Amino acid sequence: MTESELEALFATGRSRPVPPSEALLARVMDDAMAEAGARAGLGAGPVRGQDRRGRLAALLAVIGGWPAMGGLVAAGLVGVWIGYAAPGGLDTVRSDVLGSGYEITDLVPSLDSYLDSDLAEG
Repeated sequence: MTESELEALFATGRSRPVPPSEALLARVMDDAMAEAGARAGLGAGPVRGQDRRGRLAALLAVIGGWPAMGGLVAAGLVGVWIGYAAPGGLDTVRSDVLGSGYEITDLVPSLDSYLDSDLAEG
């Protein structure tokens, strides 16, 4: 088969496009929905009488599994630790950046500063 014959064959095929059947489109959509459910960790959906471990496992799969859950727990604990016990070197960094005229409490707004401004307006 020469290139001109092949091009004529392709031109004939392009001139009469055949739409896919409804049955094929339905099967493709069913496969897509099943794949989306499997990737989300939902499977075929909740079954009557399913215990909480099944739902927890599905949620864990959506998050990314145990490695992702470990990262979330570690980040949460670090945030609580930093919030509870401020790092000791923060005063040194503050004085290097801002000078010695400021305290840490000057950088953190308090409710009193908002209340004082409201009283001055009213």
